[in-house]
Amino acid sequence: MTILRWILLPFSLIYHVIIWVRNLLYDFQIFKSKSFDIPTIVIGNLAIGGTGKSPMTEYLIRLLKDEYKIATLSRGYGRKTKGFRLVELSSQAIEVGDEPLQFKKKFPEITVAVNEDRCAGIEKLQEYHDVIILDDAFQHRKLKPGYSILLFDFQSLYQPIILLPTGNFRDIFSSTKRADLIIITKCPEIISENKKAHIEHLIRKHNTAPIFYTRIGYDKPLNILGKTYAEELTDKYIVLCCGIANPTPLVDYLETKGNKVQLVQFPDHHNYTAGDYEKIKAIFNQIEFPNKLIITTEKDLQRIDKESFIDYPLLYIPIHLQTADKQQLTFDHFIKNYISKNLN
Repeated sequence: MTILRWILLPFSLIYHVIIWVRNLLYDFQIFKSKSFDIPTIVIGNLAIGGTGKSPMTEYLIRLLKDEYKIATLSRGYGRKTKGFRLVELSSQAIEVGDEPLQFKKKFPEITVAVNEDRCAGIEKLQEYHDVIILDDAFQHRKLKPGYSILLFDFQSLYQPIILLPTGNFRDIFSSTKRADLIIITKCPEIISENKKAHIEHLIRKHNTAPIFYTRIGYDKPLNILGKTYAEELTDKYIVLCCGIANPTPLVDYLETKGNKVQLVQFPDHHNYTAGDYEKIKAIFNQIEFPNKLIITTEKDLQRIDKESFIDYPLLYIPIHLQTADKQQLTFDHFIKNYISKNLN
């Protein structure tokens, strides 16, 4: 953590007080929260950056879509529109946000919607659906969700738990008490009992909810037409272009397979420009290594003009959530049990 961020610690303390008071006003119902009869599952986090909310949302979609008529509702971060909007296959990321567009393209049979006002969005969706999954709505206190899943990046629990701008947390840690399930994401392959004890010690001060440990799984690379890349992803020179909060796990994954990785990083939810495409292609063209590729994330692909790379070997790598310690069936049971008890 840089010296500049520590200098800003007084602002973090002021922000801490503001968030604490806001939460207190909701807890004592001075500020009102609205609940709904339809099962509503909120996925969220306390820190900024990528904790794996999208893979968790997709996991729930896969788990539930064959049994229930489900809808996802997101804010649509990075879009240039406002209000309620249904996501169509023909939508653009600038209209609906990259993650909702990704959900719609992967699961065209479900309803995907965006609305910064989650309660208003639920009101529009509830009549025609059995379950609504809300991505990144843990801090949306105007909504009282039926079930809350709170995500923590594994590494974030080994860093100072301080609010912005000094730390990386946007909500106070005691807000953990509102979660029904707690998910530790992006875990290493092997987690020692000491590390689990450290994590559980932090969380158990505020919540006794079940804790699950997960990691990111990487699928086979696909080209821009959605076809599987035939070769093994080893011993390549890779230009990795991405606008996500934390590209480090993807870089590590590619490097452990024996690849040389040159990262071209953009801000999270970055809207790519023609200049960005030229920069990426220029870097690629300067590489003399014969086995070279351009790789991006599935989320970035929603914001990239594929036609600009029609003559280049552009691939993307889908990801998915993997539960550790054979916990998947237990996790699935908690979700389905909540829905079965609350479905009218």
